[in-house]
Amino acid sequence: MKQLFTFLLLLTGASTYAQSPDTAGKRSPVRTLTYQQYQAYLKGEADEDMARVAEMNHYPMPDKVLKWRVQLDLSPIQIKKITEASTYMRRRRLQIGGSIIDTEKKLDSLFKYNMMDDGKLIFYTGRYGAYRGELMNAMLYACLSTQKLLSQQQMVKYESLQKRN
Repeated sequence: MKQLFTFLLLLTGASTYAQSPDTAGKRSPVRTLTYQQYQAYLKGEADEDMARVAEMNHYPMPDKVLKWRVQLDLSPIQIKKITEASTYMRRRRLQIGGSIIDTEKKLDSLFKYNMMDDGKLIFYTGRYGAYRGELMNAMLYACLSTQKLLSQQQMVKYESLQKRN
């Protein structure tokens, strides 16, 4: 039980940190998330680092490839399909971000009103983990799809452009 509690704290973050105002002085409506985290989930911009394993292994994020579309000489078909991968990833990030926010609120409420029990704890932390897994899957899928659309020459060019910036 102690390990499960520690795991929950790691997932939700320390509430004292999350409750303090971010650099802009704004507070998150969800006590367990910083204002920046909350906004990132709402905007579908959270957890880009989840794609790190793909990017480190030459599977680029679609938005980053689209940024260099001219330099990479992407065809209209490549642009269309990479844009679709980017749109899919963004849509999933928005959907899942909303689910993560809802789960954070539920966990906070259950603890705040002393309604938490072992079963609810297992259920909601499992749900939280599943959402994080779905988020990572969406991001890695978009990277995989993007890499498949690029030629070897485009990949070499992309990586050289990334190194310069």
